Amino acid sequence: MTEAIAQRRKHVPLRTCVVCRDKTGKRQLVRVVRTVDGVQVDPSGKLNGRGAYLCERAECWQRAIMSDVLAKALRVTLTAEDRERLKMAQP
Repeated sequence: MTEAIAQRRKHVPLRTCVVCRDKTGKRQLVRVVRTVDGVQVDPSGKLNGRGAYLCERAECWQRAIMSDVLAKALRVTLTAEDRERLKMAQP
């Protein structure tokens, strides 16, 4: 019985990219968060505020910046500064 417990794998939290809808581990995605200062990338994954996840594909970032997909997920209107900040943080 102790061997079965020792071999149990650790739980990996899954998140979904708001653009392509691919599910993957939380650490493989980039968290974007809505704060009082605007929309920004959250490298720690622990900032307060409503968050959404994007995969590292360039197509997903372009679509998130140019369309309303990210704005709807964060329930905010993206400003020009928010879009520029996301372009600079794009992987």
